[in-house]
Amino acid sequence: MDDIKEVIAKLIENAIENSEINTQEIKEYIEIPKEESNGDYAFPCFKLAKVLRQAPNQIAENLKNNIITDGTVIDKIESVSGYLNFFVDKSQIVKSAIEKFDIQKKDYGKLDVGNGKRVLVEYSSPNIAKPFHIGHLKTTIIGNALYNIYKYCGYETISLNHLGDYGTQFAKLIEGYKRWGKEYDLSTNAIDKLSEIYKRINELCEEDENVLEECRQTFKKLEGGDEYCVKLWNEFKELSLKEFDKIYDLLNVKFDSYKGEAFYSDKMQEVIDILEKNGKLTESQGAKVVDLTDKGIKAPCIIQKSNGSSIYATRDLAAILYRARTYDFDKCIYVVGEEQNLHFKQVFEVAKYLDLDEKYTNGLEHVSYGMIFLPEGKMSTRKGNFVKVEDLLNESISKAKEIMQDRSLEDKEKIAKQVGIGAVIFEDLKESRIKNQIFDLNEALNFNGETGPYVQYMAVRTKSVLDKAGYVPNKDDVDFNVLTDDSSIKLMKLINNFDKIILNSMDKNEPSIITRYSVDVAKAYSIFYNNNKILSEDRESQNARLYLTYMTKITLENALKLLGIEVPEKM
Repeated sequence: MDDIKEVIAKLIENAIENSEINTQEIKEYIEIPKEESNGDYAFPCFKLAKVLRQAPNQIAENLKNNIITDGTVIDKIESVSGYLNFFVDKSQIVKSAIEKFDIQKKDYGKLDVGNGKRVLVEYSSPNIAKPFHIGHLKTTIIGNALYNIYKYCGYETISLNHLGDYGTQFAKLIEGYKRWGKEYDLSTNAIDKLSEIYKRINELCEEDENVLEECRQTFKKLEGGDEYCVKLWNEFKELSLKEFDKIYDLLNVKFDSYKGEAFYSDKMQEVIDILEKNGKLTESQGAKVVDLTDKGIKAPCIIQKSNGSSIYATRDLAAILYRARTYDFDKCIYVVGEEQNLHFKQVFEVAKYLDLDEKYTNGLEHVSYGMIFLPEGKMSTRKGNFVKVEDLLNESISKAKEIMQDRSLEDKEKIAKQVGIGAVIFEDLKESRIKNQIFDLNEALNFNGETGPYVQYMAVRTKSVLDKAGYVPNKDDVDFNVLTDDSSIKLMKLINNFDKIILNSMDKNEPSIITRYSVDVAKAYSIFYNNNKILSEDRESQNARLYLTYMTKITLENALKLLGIEVPEKM
């Protein structure tokens, strides 16, 4: 319906007769009102108040009196509280939306705004030798959705899994394994056992400062390439990656790079050298830091600890240097929890002192998200209080299978997996990413709620209707006037807005915008389906309604695909 916006913008421009305002600028301001009583389109006249030096109410009234229409597109114009409301001929809305959809068909909603640009998306990034718990699920699901969204918008998109495979925590694990390794058989359930060792050594560190100091010295040995430490570290890493791959396979998540923190261990000295050269390093209690008080950040960014070992900020800075040189990125997004807000503020500011082009430092962005809680509170791997993602996903698949046990379906295992995994992904993306969340699996699997299974079911229903009719989509068979009833128009308007939804979701790095939109489309189709007889002897009515059903099917499938959710053949 962009061409209708163009018509409205032209009408307004002609009525204003002011050279400072052009059609394109006016078009950008045209809105679709939430309330249908306010028309199909609205123009907020306060946008012109400064230029025309008039009150918005007066501008709206003057425009209403001065606009001349030919009566083919605009039915009525109203002036209400500084807004100019346009009521459009319903058949024109239908015609415009169908013609727009028909250009792309199966690729509907795809954009080219990112053509020629490259985006890096870093997400998931679990710590090796620890269970993959639902705290990691959020970053994995949000990151994968953003990867899909940017790619659909035309960007060359590269996914990065910055594994947590370095730091004092691994020295702790090595020290714990030295003490108790013989008690554990790592040939089965290795991560659970390593997690138990980690929990035990942490408790010992809290009781005895000398043990903690031993762990710090062990990390220095690991950094120095000590044969025993490196051998153990590699074993822990291989065992972990096998476990992580099970999760990624279930979620259908893939990465272009698995370079973890350890990859940058030999690249950190360059960071220190550049900061020294630029006079940005100062000493604080034996450590080397960058003072950021002039940037409004009270806490200094530690670059090297007092014992000479590195810290993860140093490795993140080395990664920025490497990524700028390797990928020449336009944007580098970090999908990491909100508890790391200060860390990224520090790192992004220090990155400006690394002699990089501003293009790279300006392109760094932390996409934060809220905490995941168990009903009894926050999770902690140190205390052993967590939910493993593999258990959660398998439970969801099992429950989905149980819910559908009375349905006559072929390949029930595959469908249960698609529904179970889809339910978890959708539930994780349903609310704004910055909100804290208590995960409720029973709610996620509600087929009648605002859930993944509900949207999947409506997408499957559209396919079922089309299959039953043996329908082959053909825009030329559509009588636009058939689709001018309220439920058809509402659904048509929603579908027409899909590209704007995707763009808004990308601009805000907020997949929940697409999640909520898919629920709205599914609900609107349900009302349309109940209000209109789709399969009928009236060929004109049937063809028009089947085409709108086809539009709904593609829109729901593409929306779910962007979120990382598959649509079953049947449900």
